[in-house]
Amino acid sequence: MVITLTMLWLRFYTNHGQKLELPDYENTFIEEAIKDAKNKSFQIIVNDSIHIVGRAGGMIINQNPVKGSLVKENRKIYVTITKFNPDKLKLSDLPVLYGSDFEQKRKELSYQEINTVIDGFKYDPGEPNHILEVSYNGEVIVSRNIDRSDVEIEKGGTLHFILSEQSGGTTKIPDLRCMTVAQARFYLEGVKLKLGNISPTIENLDQAFIIGQEPAYDPVSIIDMGSPINIVVSENIPADCN
Repeated sequence: MVITLTMLWLRFYTNHGQKLELPDYENTFIEEAIKDAKNKSFQIIVNDSIHIVGRAGGMIINQNPVKGSLVKENRKIYVTITKFNPDKLKLSDLPVLYGSDFEQKRKELSYQEINTVIDGFKYDPGEPNHILEVSYNGEVIVSRNIDRSDVEIEKGGTLHFILSEQSGGTTKIPDLRCMTVAQARFYLEGVKLKLGNISPTIENLDQAFIIGQEPAYDPVSIIDMGSPINIVVSENIPADCN
């Protein structure tokens, strides 16, 4: 009997507007929620805002009291919404990028909600897949000579990378004439070229002198790194070599 009377009293209390069931405003835009709450004699107060990558601004993500609560008319409902403008990080707040291994920095940037895209590769004598350039919104912000530490990058934004590779570069055609074969091997290794065919056959080859080469020496022309240079050798040093 007591339980029945209590339930009837609660129903009467609610139906007379003294207690109202709170709607679910989560995942509703704040403007819509404010309008709806006003029509139902509630008041919405924005208590906090949080940036969530991929979510539109002004979306309610939680509320207090929670949905289904029985509250009085004119009750204030405190909500947290998504920010209209994304959070930003200065380049100086990110890990050091130039010269670093890309895969390692990709993981670190992902933790800070920064996306990464590889745009291409350039020859570099160092380790492959290391960062040579970084661009943001079409502007280079990191390179050997550039460090735009004041640039602000949006969370959820994308950095574009140029990475190192050990092929594809170019260098000037060297002058090997008058070098010994041993000297030429050492020199070519340093400029990322290699010896090609060697003629004629000589017994003590490393001590033989180079008297001709193909492609011929040219102070202007360039050659792809990794290319071979064919040489003609002699046991005697040419008379015009110093």
